[in-house]
Amino acid sequence: MSTRFEPGARPSPDGIPLSVPLIGGNAWKYVKQCLDDGWVSSAGPFVTRFEREVAATSGRKHGVACASGTAALHLALIVAGVESSDEVVVPALTFAAPANAVRYVGAWPVFVDIEPHYWQIDPQRLTDFIERRCEWTNRTLINRDTRRRVRAVLPVDLLGHPSDMDAIIEIARSRELLVIEDATESLGARYRGAPVGDRADIACFSFNGNKVITAGGGGVMATDHEPWAERARHLSTQAKSDPIEYIHDEIGFNYRLTNIQAALGVAQLEQLDEHVAIKRRIAAEYTRAFSGAAGITPMREAEWAHSAFWLYTPLIDPTAYGADSRALLQRLADRKIQARPLWQPLHRSPAHQGSPAADAPVADHVSARALSLPSSVGLTADEQARVIEAVIGRG
Repeated sequence: MSTRFEPGARPSPDGIPLSVPLIGGNAWKYVKQCLDDGWVSSAGPFVTRFEREVAATSGRKHGVACASGTAALHLALIVAGVESSDEVVVPALTFAAPANAVRYVGAWPVFVDIEPHYWQIDPQRLTDFIERRCEWTNRTLINRDTRRRVRAVLPVDLLGHPSDMDAIIEIARSRELLVIEDATESLGARYRGAPVGDRADIACFSFNGNKVITAGGGGVMATDHEPWAERARHLSTQAKSDPIEYIHDEIGFNYRLTNIQAALGVAQLEQLDEHVAIKRRIAAEYTRAFSGAAGITPMREAEWAHSAFWLYTPLIDPTAYGADSRALLQRLADRKIQARPLWQPLHRSPAHQGSPAADAPVADHVSARALSLPSSVGLTADEQARVIEAVIGRG
């Protein structure tokens, strides 16, 4: 009988998982400290420390710890001033969270294709959208088709590789657009020598269990703009203006990270550089093994990038390889090796029907052929050799 892995599931003990956390360092010590001190909920010293240290790691002045990366994106859009019926440009290929967050505030995502080499939002396609499909009137960018205001660009650093932020920011600033960077997959990556997240108006990070480092969940919104950080922190705690009398001055959210999660996150953050180095070694070995293999295109890294290689994801050409990515997915599963396709392009998502989109042929091409392979920080050399043999050996 063949084996099917559910998303996020862990294979049997002798199987190889896609991406699971490696818990070590001071994790037990810090979590025990929370239990001993009684700081287990959404307040405590580790929350403040985690906020400060993630902000510093990403080159920002302020961090706001949230219950998830999606919550961080939602708060970022609110505090930056994205309003109902605005539009926000989002890459056509990414996880649904950024597009969903745009809808949470009543705005609309506009899907723009990715570039073909590193799979980040294409600055030229972004320029084409702004110059050909919009008009600049009274210092406001208006989508000619929908007559809605375009307010922001939300690039996503897909799979740990940074977006070309200088090009994106230059385009955005020419039309006074906000830039909110979804760096949820890329903490520890670098763009032109600087930490990912240091250029946008706001950057958001995720610490889900499958990320480069984890807090067992959670996210952080990072910015240099103190009023935005203060308001995001206020909104994340149900917008209580008087915590004694429980007076709320606006609609808030239960979005705060717990102290236990933050303690785990702080311990993991101490190991970030080591984890990224391991991810990069894993990626280098896959690239070495797949270079020249018929029908397999290894992942690429731009000369200006230092990718975190969150999930190593080659492209499988069905003609040259002799099978498509989904057939390989099942064959790996039969050998107890967990792999995963990328997401359905968002311009084809039933959940986002009605959102503005142009053709996105690169997103369609990559989605059909990409397959993420085991990339856990704890992946052993023998396990990686098993994966490589299963991919190249066709059996």
